Amino acid sequence: MTLLTSFKKTKNSFSQVLKELGWIDTGIFISNKLLRLVSQDKLRIYKYYLVTQPVRDKPYLPPHRGKEIKIRLIDKMDAIVSSFPRPLHVIESRFNCGAKCLVAFKDGRFIGFLWLQLGPYQEDEVRARFIPLPENRAAWDFDVFIVPEYRFGLAFTRLWDEANNLLSNSDIYWSYSRIAATNSVSLKSHLRQNAECLGSAHFLCSDKWQLTVASLFPYFHLSFHENSYPKFYLRTKLMTSQSSS
Repeated sequence: MTLLTSFKKTKNSFSQVLKELGWIDTGIFISNKLLRLVSQDKLRIYKYYLVTQPVRDKPYLPPHRGKEIKIRLIDKMDAIVSSFPRPLHVIESRFNCGAKCLVAFKDGRFIGFLWLQLGPYQEDEVRARFIPLPENRAAWDFDVFIVPEYRFGLAFTRLWDEANNLLSNSDIYWSYSRIAATNSVSLKSHLRQNAECLGSAHFLCSDKWQLTVASLFPYFHLSFHENSYPKFYLRTKLMTSQSSS
């Protein structure tokens, strides 16, 4: 590869990232890459968008579409967990915290999953606790994964139809989540489902300390041990306006 070809490839990659993320999130993306490189992965930057969406009482798909994709609610003893692209200790910790996992199959093959927490969620990528409100009427959805070759099919929608059905049957009206600023595909997918963006949170992390700066309460937090973390009490603006009308 010539120097000119390499430069053009780098330029095209940067242009694609810039187009997807915008200037601010692209800057954070590049800063994180550089920071991890020079610190030998001891310093990291994360940015999340915090979003919520109402639980649907009607499916996205008509009955005849996506019926070849089967969705199953599993527990930690299910053999399929060994196929998950996540460390087994992470999966076990999620189940121990009461999380529920919906798994998608096609022709008997694992093609994706979606996780739900019916209540407060302890983040496992940074030190933070997300508390969806109102209590007992809101849930947290996280780590929606689709096997790459099925990402342009109906697996994502089938998973969400089953998730909405589970939440609705549990008297849950709102589902909250955090989306990495670098995951523009997920953010756009949520917005297409009438999701509301509540704000954003930035985390500068090392192995020992963490600095949090957010656009919503508690706005600023400095942590020096794993039992110290910001708590985000999240409430949809739509619910607030409905209750006051």
